[in-house]
Amino acid sequence: MRMSTKAMTVAGVMSGTSADGIDVAVVRIVPAKKPSKQMRPRLTLLAHEGFRFPASLRRAVLAAMNAASTSTAELARLNWRLGIAYAEAVKATVEQHKLKLDLVGCHGQTLYHQPRGETYAGRSLACTWQAGEAQAIAAAVRVPLVSNFRPADMLAGGQGAPLVPLLDYVQFADARRGRVLQNIGGIANLTAIPAGAGPDAVIAFDTGPGNMVIDALALELFGKPFDRNGAFAARGEVLEPVLRAALRHPYFKLQPPRSAGREQFGREYAAEFLKVCRRKSGKPEDALATATALTAETIARSYRRFVLPKMGNGAVDYIVSGGGARNHTLMAMLARRLEPLGCELAASEEYGLPAEAKEAAAFALLAWQTWHHLPGNVPAATGAARPAILGQVTYV
Repeated sequence: MRMSTKAMTVAGVMSGTSADGIDVAVVRIVPAKKPSKQMRPRLTLLAHEGFRFPASLRRAVLAAMNAASTSTAELARLNWRLGIAYAEAVKATVEQHKLKLDLVGCHGQTLYHQPRGETYAGRSLACTWQAGEAQAIAAAVRVPLVSNFRPADMLAGGQGAPLVPLLDYVQFADARRGRVLQNIGGIANLTAIPAGAGPDAVIAFDTGPGNMVIDALALELFGKPFDRNGAFAARGEVLEPVLRAALRHPYFKLQPPRSAGREQFGREYAAEFLKVCRRKSGKPEDALATATALTAETIARSYRRFVLPKMGNGAVDYIVSGGGARNHTLMAMLARRLEPLGCELAASEEYGLPAEAKEAAAFALLAWQTWHHLPGNVPAATGAARPAILGQVTYV
């Protein structure tokens, strides 16, 4: 039975496939005055902070992601260590901004995501795992926690991703303007909302690599965790034969709904990509330019093929968030590809939600939905057969 909704102050916690750190967003969520099928609560961002992972923790996370082999002890310790890190990040944020929480929503760190069925121990199954001990967070913060959001959608036939489209719809849907919300984290994903559309008309899927390959090459070639402002890529030339070959990856042929992760574009992919680049050019900046072009081209092709025909006439607001929004070279490449298609690029800050806070705010909203027994997935985006209440609640 659905309980009546109430206003709450909720912290959302997110660490993405880039594995560079933790984002915390604290939002005030006020329910719609007239509940309906298209109920859109109102969100006000109260605070947001970012926290880098300690170098040793980041190494442990990257080593565990899509690992061919590891130990149960390593995974157990990592799960608890991440829980402690999330708790510390939330506590630091609320103490700095002098806020009182009612609820926390934590996505956790994705270590493995297999959205399609594969045979294991005699059964075909899909599976996912987001690490970060829930009880460690709830006990430290002293408020209930919602975590483990993906499985409920997957058990309803979805891919467990993307989960940000609910926030995109609630925060950005417009009666007169078509809008695309493009997040560029480790993986790039978009949510497209035609003008005046209801939630059933939302289009959302992972376009492919975002910063993941760029970051891996920046670390390997220059010892930097990422290409700040796209400076290395700006000094290079795109290796067109390498780009054309990369665009033939089977993932880019899949119809939405689709989701991607390190399983497709992680360290093994980046190592092979770099090997091919080195055969064509000895200049490391060329490899970064080509990886950046791969992200831009796969985003633009995804929009042109799967979204543009459904957006109607008129200009489209193309709103970019995530770490890639700060990469000037990537943004310039995107503009050259998308503006001729009628897209007007903007950053999510221009719409009242900083790029760094958006995904964390999404999990605050999803936690609020779960607390009120409301579905949090958008079946049109994930491919689920039905709406599903997401996550598990840990009480204190």
